Order: sequence, then C-alpha cells, then structure tokens
Amino acid sequence: MTKNYWQFIREKVDWPVFLFSGGILLAFVLFSFFKVDAVSNFVNKGFDLSIRYFGAYWQFLMMATFVVGAVLAVSKYGKVRLGDAKKPEMSYFKWVAVILTTGLGAGGVFWAAAEPMYYFLDVPPMHKGIVGGTEEAIGPALAQSYMSWGFTAWSVYGAISAIILIYAHKHKGMPLKPRTLLYPILKEKVLTSKWGAAADVFCIIGAAAGTIGPIGFLGLQVSYGVSSIFGIPDTFITQLSVIVILTGVVLVSTLTGIEKGIQFLSKLNVNMVAVIAVFLLLLGPGLFIINSFMSSYGTYISEFVNISTFRGDEAWLGGWMLFFFGWFIGFGPLVALFVARISNGRKIREIFVVVAVIAPVVTNFWFTVLGGTGIFYELKNLGSVSGPLEEGGLPSAIIAIAGQMPLGSIMPSVFLILTTLFVVTTVDSMSYSISMAVTGDGNPPKVVRVFWAVIMSTIATILIKIGGGGIGALQSFVVIAAVPVSILLLPVVWYAPKVARVLAIEQGIVKEEQDMVMIKEVAADRETELKSQ
Repeated sequence: MTKNYWQFIREKVDWPVFLFSGGILLAFVLFSFFKVDAVSNFVNKGFDLSIRYFGAYWQFLMMATFVVGAVLAVSKYGKVRLGDAKKPEMSYFKWVAVILTTGLGAGGVFWAAAEPMYYFLDVPPMHKGIVGGTEEAIGPALAQSYMSWGFTAWSVYGAISAIILIYAHKHKGMPLKPRTLLYPILKEKVLTSKWGAAADVFCIIGAAAGTIGPIGFLGLQVSYGVSSIFGIPDTFITQLSVIVILTGVVLVSTLTGIEKGIQFLSKLNVNMVAVIAVFLLLLGPGLFIINSFMSSYGTYISEFVNISTFRGDEAWLGGWMLFFFGWFIGFGPLVALFVARISNGRKIREIFVVVAVIAPVVTNFWFTVLGGTGIFYELKNLGSVSGPLEEGGLPSAIIAIAGQMPLGSIMPSVFLILTTLFVVTTVDSMSYSISMAVTGDGNPPKVVRVFWAVIMSTIATILIKIGGGGIGALQSFVVIAAVPVSILLLPVVWYAPKVARVLAIEQGIVKEEQDMVMIKEVAADRETELKSQ
C-alpha cells in the first residue's frame, strides 16, 4: 500500500473514538485474563442494576419506537423517499435478505431451537395456571419467543432511526456515525461534540461486544456439535479452528464489500432457511408447525400489550425478555447505521415494513419451524430434546432436534453450517458498521474493516482460552452498554416524525398551505443552521 493510502487512513479514522472504544474492549480482555471471576461479578452486578432501573424504560422505548414507526408508515409521510437516489440501489430481495440475516445472527439457529423449548418446559409467569410440558404450553411458549424477537425488538434496528441517519447524511452532509442520531438536537455541533463522541464509543462497544460473544459461542457450540456428530475431540484446538475458518470467510466477504460478499452470504442464508423450512413442512411435522404458528401468533397479537409491558417477575424478566431487549438495543444504532447505508432511495414505509414487520414475522415463523419441531418431538418422545438441553445447553438442543428430523444423519451438519453462515454475515455486517462509525464513511477502507473483523475474532479466541465465563460476561456486558445507547435512542422517537415532515414538504407530499406550522418549523431549523455556520 502506498504512503498516500495510509495518510488517507489516518485522516479518515476518528482516533479518539477508536482508541476509547478499542481501549475499553482491550481492558475487558486484560482484566478477564487476570481476574475473570472479578470481571464476571462486576458485569453481573451491572447487569442486575441495568435491568432493575432501566428495564421498564426499555419496554416503553421499544413500544414507542414501533408505534411511531407504524403511524409514520401508514400516514402520508410513509411516501417520503429517503436519500439522494431516485430508485433503490439494491434489489428488494437482496435488501431484505441482508437486513434479516444481519439482525438474526447466531440466534437464527441456536436460540430458535432452544428458546421455545425453555418456555415450553417452564411457562413464562404472565401465563398463570398453564403447566409446562403440556399441549396448553405450546401457545404461550412460542408467543414469548415471538415477543423476544418480535415487532418491538426489531423496530430499534432502524425502523425510524434510519430516517434521521439518511436525512442527516445525504441532505446535511453529516458522517455515517451513531452520533448523527443527535443531529436534530446539536446540528453541526454534533461533529465536534463530546456527547457525539460518547455516543459513538458506547454504540461501538455494544455492537463489538455483541459480535464477539456470538463468535466465541459459535466456536464452543460448533466444536460441541462436531464432537457429537463426528467424534472429533471438543478441545480448544477445535474451537480455534472453527473461529479461524469463520474469520477467513468473513475476510473474503469483507474484501468484496456489500455489493458482492455480504449480499451473496445473505442470499445464501435466506435460501437455505427457505429450503429447510419447506423440507420440514413437507416431510416433517408440517401440520403441527402451521397450526402452532397460527394459534401462537393469535396469542402473541391478542396479548401483545400485556406481554410487552409485563413487570410481575423481575428475576424472570432479567433472565429472558429484558435480556433480549437489551441485546437488540445494544446492537440498535450500528444495525440502523447499516440499514441506512443500504437503504438510500427507499421510502419510509418500505423501511418500516421490512425492518419492523417482515423481518420479525419471518423470524417468528422460523422459530416455529425449529422450536415447534423440537416441541413436537418432545411431546412425542418425552426427554428427547429437554434432556440434552438441560445437560448441554443451547448447542445440544439443535443437535437433538436435527437428529430426529427426516435425513437425521445429515441434518445436524446442515444446521452447523447454517449457524456458521449466520454468524459470518453478522460479523461481516458489524465490521462494516463499526468501520463506518470510526470513519464516518459509507464505504470505509478495507483495511479498517479487516482490522475489526480480525480483532473481534481474536478477542473471542482469547476469552475462550481464558475460560471461566469470560464469553458469558461479555454477552451480559452488551446489556450494560444498552443503558447509554437506549438514552441515545429516545430523542429519535420525537425527531424522526419531524424529519419526515420536513422531507414531505420538500418532496411536495405535504402542501405548504396545508401545513403552515411545519413550514415555520422548517424555517426556524434553517435559520438555526445558518447562525451555527
């Protein structure tokens, strides 16, 4: 590489943000190396405090994000086209596939198989009087899984925050960074504001920690899987080999960019999921899956508000629903940044429908395909899934379920490959998003993207080697990072509609004489911008 290229890199990277975010992650690893138990205790206390004092707020934030996005989508403002492109830059299927696989990650297999089973065996507390392990527990179990990965959870992945990001980036020249969410408040000062830098740091830490965790768990889970299937020893060497292979695929995809690598992997993931779903519907417990999905979705919709706002059992909430909510929030701004990057030329209505409706519905159906199949086999043969799940945790559930499927001799291997591809796509997308966050560039330099992919895989490997719960502590750390990130997301609920109205006036969707109040607000915003300049 030429001297000019490295000079370009030095000028592009926001070094304070890079050093702070990277330094905190490095400190976590170093402390884990010497005092992993102390780190775990510290994280657990922080986790408990986050759930206790912010849990109810997160429930409100996610509900408000979904409701505001839904109102915008069905209103005249849903017609507003975001960005400076006259038509979308990516085909609809590729666009949906990238968003879906980026958001699902490893949850697309391991949690999809295990979470419904956990709820089936131990029914969530808001469904009183239902005995676990019975047919009556199927609806509540699947409905709770739908909530964890449902409309409100997916909404924080850019359903409305993408409006502000695309507007500020394409119309106002702001960088593609998490701090740009503060543009409606700080205007151009967001470029130099300490609040903006803090927003970038916290969002990068949340996304990086949330990506490192799945890499580590993938190494552990696939190692367990190949040991169960092929008899290969479940050792650190096997776990390291899995991560090295994953990193190699990520690097190839990273170097080819969104247009080739990420799109290809996303399409491959979605196609594999579709083939497996059709296979199980035709040759597996298809009628059971369809009936369970229909009846459980009825429970989810009819009890939507009650489940979303449940506050009756704080210990259960912290271990389950709020844990997942914290994960979605911690990832939220960086996924929204990625959604904004690939959604230039899309309408507000399109983004909301894909992110907050299509993605969760597809996710929920997929959870029914895997989790529902597991429940079917458990009802048919008591202990065939619950036994391995209790003994070996998440990876054993999918192995136990897959082994009972038609073509059970090869299906466990198919699901291990699918899980790896899901995690690869997430690591690839997050490396891209973090690189945007530290450079502000929609097409960050390849060397920066490669750096983040390699460093996250390296940290995951170190934490596996250390053992003692380092990976688990990092998973919980995402929930702690969700506290400041959730504060950043609150103004979005208020300002996204305002930005939508500004663009609606500019695009002639709202006539000026019909919205004089908004015209004054637009004029006031422009006057403020001129004064700040």
